[in-house]
Amino acid sequence: MMKKSKYLLALLIGVASLSSCSKSWLDINVDPNTPSSTVASVDSRLAWIQHYYLYAQGTAGARAGYVTQQLSFTNSTASNSMIAGWNPIAGMSTTPYQFFFVGAGANFSDLEEKAKKENAYHYIGAMKAIRAMGFMLMTDWYGEMPYTEALGTAITPKFDDGKTIFEGCLKEIDEAIAYLKMEQPATATALSAGDSWNGGDVSKWIKMCYGVKARWLNNLSKKSSLYKPDDILAALNNAPASVNESTIVNHVDVLGDNLGDILFADPVKTSIIYDNVGMNSNILITKWYENLLTNFDNKNVEDPRADKLIPWAEYGIPKKMVRSKGVDMQSDIRMKSGPIVASYNAKDVAITSNNRSVAPHSWYINSANNARWGDTVYVSFRSTSIAKAEKTPDIYKWDDGVIAASGTFYSRPDAPTHLLTVVEMNFIKAEVLFKKGDKAGAFAAYKAAIQAHIDLMNLKLSTYGNINQSKSPMVQSKIDEFINKGIGTAADITLAKIMTQKFIAMSFTQQNWNDMRRYDFSANVYPGWSVPYEYTVTAAAKTKIPDGKQFRRVRQVSHEINYNAQSLMASHPNALSDDIWSYPVWWDIAE
Repeated sequence: MMKKSKYLLALLIGVASLSSCSKSWLDINVDPNTPSSTVASVDSRLAWIQHYYLYAQGTAGARAGYVTQQLSFTNSTASNSMIAGWNPIAGMSTTPYQFFFVGAGANFSDLEEKAKKENAYHYIGAMKAIRAMGFMLMTDWYGEMPYTEALGTAITPKFDDGKTIFEGCLKEIDEAIAYLKMEQPATATALSAGDSWNGGDVSKWIKMCYGVKARWLNNLSKKSSLYKPDDILAALNNAPASVNESTIVNHVDVLGDNLGDILFADPVKTSIIYDNVGMNSNILITKWYENLLTNFDNKNVEDPRADKLIPWAEYGIPKKMVRSKGVDMQSDIRMKSGPIVASYNAKDVAITSNNRSVAPHSWYINSANNARWGDTVYVSFRSTSIAKAEKTPDIYKWDDGVIAASGTFYSRPDAPTHLLTVVEMNFIKAEVLFKKGDKAGAFAAYKAAIQAHIDLMNLKLSTYGNINQSKSPMVQSKIDEFINKGIGTAADITLAKIMTQKFIAMSFTQQNWNDMRRYDFSANVYPGWSVPYEYTVTAAAKTKIPDGKQFRRVRQVSHEINYNAQSLMASHPNALSDDIWSYPVWWDIAE
């Protein structure tokens, strides 16, 4: 697969030449009938590298949400439903690998070669940063992975261990910083011509690089000889210190963006979380996640973000907006065929469903099992999209105009991707300072992180106006009440408060799974969290994640199993075992 990705490059460029994006990030102005690798400019390559990397990390983050119980799924044999039950199947593995290696990685060497010819140092720096971020995602996800021989001429590249990949990525992020600090000649292509993340702002790229470095160094918390709090704090000193210095990818939902890319037919300009979550009516929040937002730390002060992160729908006559309930993953609901996606009678007359009458313009569950009739309380993350030629606006509605799902902050097609922000940096700082015994400093960073996340959300929410409870800015009175009464004080700050608030702010990210693994899924760090009930009574799940172990990695993709089996088998003694899902990746092994 590593070598095949090189041969797909011309095809990717061909698709790119036929596509368009706001600010022309994904345009290549060449004859679409004769696309080739040689005509692609550094700016057009970078835009597509960014797109494919974002899809890899966004898909990984969404799937991590099922592992960590931010998300649940209606009971089925679909891959995401199986992940939610800690009974994973091969379908979980492929997409992050494909999008990173085939979409992004296939362009790295050619971009670097062209950039060197024109001394476009900033493009080399950006490429090296994304390369490092992508390979770190791969080792977070799969553990061992081809790295030193990846994306080259080797047909069966060797697998490197996690330590080699981790150290290599740290080296590459330092190289990225060095290139980004260089002054480009005026003749070189300006970074702004191809940068869809930071608009060519080199200082933001540098801060982003220091930010991911701080993240990775903090992920070494189980490695006593390698975990160096002062090095983390030093990296944080050069990372984003404000919302304006953060790397935020702004997505758009526009007509004509339904061509898609070479790997999936999803729109290319919409939010990756929309592509993975917002298109689907089967994805629901969990009760644990709902509880974090509605009664954090048992203080009976609701988080103002709850309305924006939990889906809403219209119920009753007259219709009234009601917020979704969360699926209790510690109950047996999914073992009893639930939850079932709700139906709706949009007609002006009653209809019959399973020998009962359903009133006009009302919700119902189309099942003979009356134990499931209460599942109408669960609202999905579903949104609609102009890009997919669906109804506008992006609020999903029944045929009579009643709101079936409001969408949520991160799952709408125009939702931003918070790629690297001051929010995460402050949470890392809070964790490090807490461990150093500086409770006052930890609380100050923790409080600043929560406030910054609220501010960051309100930047986008304020662009909508006041549409409904979900699609409107948070009001200052609720913000003040939560900050002053809901998050605790310096005197009662705990690691659990820091990590659960970080979990909220890092919704839909791979880092939440990284953090849970670092703390061994501890209920002391994540109060109220426990493995899914169905896992405890499902024999097949326990062959993959035996009793006493946890969901620690993803099994390697079929491409490596089918085409590079010898290298794969040499990488880990259990590489092809059913229980490989339960083996920690390198940084997750205590030393």
